[in-house]
Amino acid sequence: LCPCLVYGAYAFLPFDAPLLPTVSARLVYTLRCAAFATFPIVLGMIVSGISRLCSSALEPFGELQREVEIHRTYVSQSIQLFILYFFNMAVLVTYLPQELLKLIPLLTGLFAISRLIYWLSYAIGRSFRAFGFSMTFLPLLAMLLWNLYSMFILEPENLLA
Repeated sequence: LCPCLVYGAYAFLPFDAPLLPTVSARLVYTLRCAAFATFPIVLGMIVSGISRLCSSALEPFGELQREVEIHRTYVSQSIQLFILYFFNMAVLVTYLPQELLKLIPLLTGLFAISRLIYWLSYAIGRSFRAFGFSMTFLPLLAMLLWNLYSMFILEPENLLA
């Protein structure tokens, strides 16, 4: 489903990436796009804090209730995946040609939407969360494989340059 979503958005959304000739400009562009990917994490932190405040627990640092634990787990997993996502995106942008830089905001949007889907499905039931997690993890895995392929096969002479 993820490749179909990304390809459909790439083909039908009417925007293009700005001209980014240098690596530093591409990294700044990636950093700006990644700021939007933090929206689900910040939203999760807010909801987690509100649910902890509204919790009926007698001891605030005692055993957490299920609704508090769901949001706390979501935030910690999202932060871990965001770190992996960001570093892979930063490497990916250095190997993409100019005409494919439109993928950076599309992959950012896919990350944010898939984290929100994961959060919703995790709150519904633990057996439904595989769909949201796979929408986050599989594009991340594809980026990692492309980055490794680019580093070791396409341009091994520029690996540390």
